[in-house]
Amino acid sequence: MSQVVHHVALTCSDPLVVERWYTKHLGFRRARVYEPGADQVVLISAQGVYLELFKAIMNSPLPVATGSGPEFPGWRHLAFLVDDVDAKLAEMGDDARITRGPLSMDQYIPGLRGVWLADPEGNIVELSQGYVDEINPPQPEWVESGVGPEVHG
Repeated sequence: MSQVVHHVALTCSDPLVVERWYTKHLGFRRARVYEPGADQVVLISAQGVYLELFKAIMNSPLPVATGSGPEFPGWRHLAFLVDDVDAKLAEMGDDARITRGPLSMDQYIPGLRGVWLADPEGNIVELSQGYVDEINPPQPEWVESGVGPEVHG
């Protein structure tokens, strides 16, 4: 059985504002709505990636993320490849609330350039250009030994 990531769910103060931002700037389109009305849940998609947008029912107890995202365990940011970071920023205008960058990441991946932005909810979104997979990345010790990693949970 193959497994693919189907969607990432976001809880939003205003799902329609979030939907408009991802639609306008990253090419998402509305794919499905369930529970129509004030508490509707909307799925938007772009190139096989889905975001499921829920209406928040409480305020976040965490501070607003900055930089490239939170540095505690959990999700750090969503990342999207673009052809040209600077052109995308120019196209987004005032909607591009930059939290870090733009900057070159040549020291990690030659030709990689990125910028981190806050979406309307404050979620960190990375836009990057020039990413390529490593031809022969080093494998973790558990792969080389044939013994799987210890999984907790």
